[in-house]
Amino acid sequence: MIRTNDYGQPIGPALPDWTPPSLPPRAPMVGRYCRLELLDVARHAADLHAAYALEPDGRFWTYLPYGPFDSVEAYASYMAARGAGGDPLLHAIIDLATGKPVGVLALQRIDPANGVIEIGQVRFSPLLQKSRAGTEAHYLMMRRVFDELGYRRLEWKCDHLNAASRRTAERLGYTFEGTFRNAVVVRGRSRDSDWLSVIDSEWPVIRQSFDAWLAVENFDADGRHKSKLGDLIAAARSH
Repeated sequence: MIRTNDYGQPIGPALPDWTPPSLPPRAPMVGRYCRLELLDVARHAADLHAAYALEPDGRFWTYLPYGPFDSVEAYASYMAARGAGGDPLLHAIIDLATGKPVGVLALQRIDPANGVIEIGQVRFSPLLQKSRAGTEAHYLMMRRVFDELGYRRLEWKCDHLNAASRRTAERLGYTFEGTFRNAVVVRGRSRDSDWLSVIDSEWPVIRQSFDAWLAVENFDADGRHKSKLGDLIAAARSH
């Protein structure tokens, strides 16, 4: 039933117990395959730059407003400046099998008053792409946002032309909400931005699906998954 006010106008659901969540802590997030820790330029930049250098060309930088970087120094300088203010809160993704940083994720556009936060700055190296650790890194971030902190809404934004980013978001359980036309200017180009989200009421089903996908028994002897994460989420939502 839609609520109305004294004038008969429809209004949103009441939140009588709403308390704005805290800002994200700086403690690491540890999973079975990876650990997320605050990005430290001195400790992480050289390994990250080397991991990105494994790519055959610069196509993975096309839709980002920065990069590629010709030197470790240029990358370190950019990342130090980008993370200086605490929003975005940059995290290095550490592969537990090697102890090396292999990618970056961030919590950004942090809005505790409204319980809204965004995952951004997504930059996975070839050592992380299409891996269990890569999926787990997103899961650890989402678990912090919803389970640990109690945010109401988690956002994902990408260039409307970046089909791979939107596919990734939808695989992870995000729902497409629409396209903001002429949203920003990036590299001298006009960018339309796709907005996607997960809200708190959807998270339990998505979390259950992540748990099933990440389970050891979901992988065969060659490390191939038996069930797709997107299929698990779709099946859980249909019940």
